[in-house]
Amino acid sequence: MNQHSPLPAAPLAATIGAFAASAAPSPAASAVCRALLFDIAGLIVAARDTDYVRAVLASVVDDGRCTALGHARRLGMYDAALVNGTAAHGEDFDDTFEGGPVHPGAVVVPAALAAAEQHGIGGEAVMRGIAIGAELMCRLSLVAPQATHKAGFHPTAIFGAPAATATVAAVLGLDAETTARALGIAGSLASGIIEYLADGSSTKRLHAGAAAQAGLRAVHLARAGFAGPPTVFEGTHGMFKAFAPSKIPDFARLTEGLGTRWVIEGLAFKPYACGTMTQPFVDCALKLAASGVSADDIVAIRCKVGEGTVHRLWEPLAGKHRPPNGYAGKFSTPYCMAVAFIDGAAGLGQFTDARSQDHAVQALAAKIAYEIDPADEYPRNFSGQLDATLRDGRVVSFRQPHMRGGAHEPLDAAELAAKFEANLAFGGMDGVGITALRAALAALASGGGVDLAPARYGAR
Repeated sequence: MNQHSPLPAAPLAATIGAFAASAAPSPAASAVCRALLFDIAGLIVAARDTDYVRAVLASVVDDGRCTALGHARRLGMYDAALVNGTAAHGEDFDDTFEGGPVHPGAVVVPAALAAAEQHGIGGEAVMRGIAIGAELMCRLSLVAPQATHKAGFHPTAIFGAPAATATVAAVLGLDAETTARALGIAGSLASGIIEYLADGSSTKRLHAGAAAQAGLRAVHLARAGFAGPPTVFEGTHGMFKAFAPSKIPDFARLTEGLGTRWVIEGLAFKPYACGTMTQPFVDCALKLAASGVSADDIVAIRCKVGEGTVHRLWEPLAGKHRPPNGYAGKFSTPYCMAVAFIDGAAGLGQFTDARSQDHAVQALAAKIAYEIDPADEYPRNFSGQLDATLRDGRVVSFRQPHMRGGAHEPLDAAELAAKFEANLAFGGMDGVGITALRAALAALASGGGVDLAPARYGAR
């Protein structure tokens, strides 16, 4: 049963409202948000021709002044956020926060862009809004780690709604009181369960877009005078009681250093297009392949894992050995390891439906099992270790002590630029379009105007 830690002296929504209204991001946090803008834009375009993005576009009713990146049609504010957020999170290639985990970029960037285009606001406010919302989302995920997943909810969906709210409030320059009201409203718009794990269906993809949309709705309701409870986070019936009932929330993780110490400085950018906690195991599999071992040489692979990852990425084990489609494969550590070992890569092309049914990949995945390591640091640190038993009797081991792309081993500027360009190319954008979009985003990130017309280049 959730027994709250000592309640804060002032309502948390008021504290967060003051943060959103006045905080100035650190230079390092601002640099991360610049990288986030580019990473998310590339991912949105990469997914533009997928069936799930087409379905979201087909659900749109209203045209407007906002851009769905990669598409010619201009949409209303809410629909643009929904399309862009769903596309950004759709291939699970977006940023992640170690300690949560949550994926702030796919929520806060679409919310900020939609608000800016709707209201004619420039890049400086957009970038500050991205930093405010991302920081809040990451800190909310630290209050009761693992408890939201344990309750069956997706933290990105749940904490994304107030994070997007803070983002939009900051972009629009709202005062602390109005922002606090909007946060109170956002608690009733937060939603998203993790039953997609059962069959690899697309609802997880929708969560980021729905959260971005919720933030826009909450802010515009609050601006019009609608009220929400100031104790939305810590109250008797607040978000942590509802969405994380198994753990005592530590609200100090949210408030200590808020506005002066920016946890987003350590935000991780994924090198592989799959679930966050699978990434260190992908690196272990790539190391095993690079050692000269072949798939036929392998009798069995045993991985040491954190207990909190098992129900999402390892069980039911027979199902994880044979995921029903490419999307389900992204949340199967055995599949991610097997396809990376065989292909020498774990990019967008490794998670198609056809690739997920490859017999050689499935045969290798079936050799992979796990054991819970009580010493594993999850969720504070994402690591991986495998012990491979070979036909000649040897046992070879490889360890990845942290997530590559995270705070311990960040991707460099060249790697991030290559990912951005590769994602745009995957989405069908040619060199002219890539150059134009890069320039437009650079201008926005430097405080210039928000001109997303290049994102509609080559739209089909």
